[in-house]
Amino acid sequence: MPKTLVTGGTGFVGSAVARLLSERGDELRLTTRRRSRVDHLADLDYEAVECDVLDRPAVRRAMRGVDRVFHAAGLVSVRPDDSDRLFDVNVGGTRVVLEEALRAGVERVVYTSSVAAIGPAELGETADERQLFTAGHLAIPYVNSRHEAEVEAMRLAAQGLPVVVVNPCSVFGWGDVYGHATSLVRRFLLGRIPAYVGGALNVVDVQDVARGHLLADEGGQVGERYILGNRNYTLDRLFADLGRLSGVEPPALKLSPGVALRLAQAMEAGPGRSAISSQEVKLASQWWTYRNTKAKRELGWTTSPHEDTVEATVKWHLEREADRLARSRRTQPVQWKLAAGAVRAVEGAAGAVGRLWPLEA
Repeated sequence: MPKTLVTGGTGFVGSAVARLLSERGDELRLTTRRRSRVDHLADLDYEAVECDVLDRPAVRRAMRGVDRVFHAAGLVSVRPDDSDRLFDVNVGGTRVVLEEALRAGVERVVYTSSVAAIGPAELGETADERQLFTAGHLAIPYVNSRHEAEVEAMRLAAQGLPVVVVNPCSVFGWGDVYGHATSLVRRFLLGRIPAYVGGALNVVDVQDVARGHLLADEGGQVGERYILGNRNYTLDRLFADLGRLSGVEPPALKLSPGVALRLAQAMEAGPGRSAISSQEVKLASQWWTYRNTKAKRELGWTTSPHEDTVEATVKWHLEREADRLARSRRTQPVQWKLAAGAVRAVEGAAGAVGRLWPLEA
């Protein structure tokens, strides 16, 4: 029975991984922090160790006697004031954990990265593990921190660390106790997405992602990365499906990325905390769409029906916040619908002008 350490084991992905490891028969050790929620792990047999991934002595103590490590701890944020913290936790924390795993001589490490480390696909296309990272120009700290953290993992693989990298897409499903991974769905249900841009993302079930971690542990190639993704959605299609499942009307106003970015920048320049950040606009306007061929071919990984995943996510939030959701409006405000009509009219007029008087090449 191997002793297995899971960093971030109380989180959405980490807890799902921990459950499968327990079913496999591993002796579990999970890192926790003072504010960690553990109620959802009450039925799980594990040893809890208080450990911040930036605290090297604490990480070193957590590694004692460990055979395998699943490093799932990380920070997700697109708020401007979190930029430094993102690099501290995602890059610095990964460096500390993996260096200590190398020092401890563990048999295997599975590192939970993200498709953010690969970068978005071209408009209307899909990307795979071979894509070179070119997203630095977007200046999104979360994306850049994920890329740099994965560079650290590969650097240590070259030094002898038996690490395999998995790159989950947008993880949906049941059980997001912190509400970070599925915040898009929660905001939709609460009517907090008055407008959106024409981006796309890949949705994958948390249970499929957890199984992908174990398959990477059992059969992944050291120094390789594997995309764990399922259905590619445009935001138009995703919002339509969320509306159908919940009865909440999808946002009416769709803005071009340029207009949305200028609006976000204007709000950021004003007093107080902006309702939306320019980082969020740049993130949402990209095509985070991918192919999972490598994971299926080399790991034998399979995926669940994507419809079930989206439905489970909606049900999770409807049950957890039934009272708040009951008080929220289920239709879009009239002013947003009028604004959407005006935008469509302007775009239609611009298109007509373009057909009558096309620009010269």
